[in-house]
Amino acid sequence: MNTKLNHIENWPELAQQVNWSVSVLAKHCGVSERTLRRHFLKQIGKCPREWLAAQRQRNALELLRDGSSVKETASCMGYKQPSNFSRHYKSLTGVCPSAQTILNDSTKL
Repeated sequence: MNTKLNHIENWPELAQQVNWSVSVLAKHCGVSERTLRRHFLKQIGKCPREWLAAQRQRNALELLRDGSSVKETASCMGYKQPSNFSRHYKSLTGVCPSAQTILNDSTKL
């Protein structure tokens, strides 16, 4: 296995730096996308695209829980359109992001 990848400890930070892009992440790590995929499958059990999507949504959830609006969160997560963010978020979590902000507001009461 590629030793360059074994020494990386800050995967979540790297994911955000490369705007959750597999190709940019591979380039940043100095390996091919195929090498990155093999590493992720062996070490994490997911392909990089799945893992990056989960990391992106985890960050989005944190922003929403901290009180960011859907529009602000979409922008921070690199989405050009909040509707694309909402659709993608709901497809991964089963809940629309606006419902998450409503849940947060109700727990503050």
